[in-house]
Amino acid sequence: MKKLLMSLMIIALVMITGCTKVEEKGDYKEGTYFGASKEFESYGSEFISTATVYVGEDGRIKSVLIDSTYNKDGVNTTKKTLGDAYGMKETSANKGAIPGGAEWFEQVNNLEAKIVEEQGLDWLKWSNEEETEIDSVANVTITVDTYYEAVMNALKQAK
Repeated sequence: MKKLLMSLMIIALVMITGCTKVEEKGDYKEGTYFGASKEFESYGSEFISTATVYVGEDGRIKSVLIDSTYNKDGVNTTKKTLGDAYGMKETSANKGAIPGGAEWFEQVNNLEAKIVEEQGLDWLKWSNEEETEIDSVANVTITVDTYYEAVMNALKQAK
């Protein structure tokens, strides 16, 4: 009886241990990676988009921070730093795709979250021939070509 009981306990332990979920390993090397776009012109000024991508020890993207240089009233800054002062909410509301509109930083936060969720940019589908606009992220009407370039440049380093 003792042998039977001991055998059942061993089988139960093996089954419990065998059913432990193994966490999937990501596609990237652990670290913090930086990428930038080529300089681009918009409304007569030159700008650069940047991306910082953090990959955890499990090889998965944990966070993405996207920003873009910007000149407001003669002061060099970034769009994220400007926050609500960037003034995009009304424009995005007028496009009709985001009820009530959304500021630039709110839209880029949605893009960053989607990149983390999807573990990269393979999901991205361009909605125009210039490959600047996408339909793939809810509540995003901004052009994303330079942000895409910056994130891809960071992710190339993480491979």
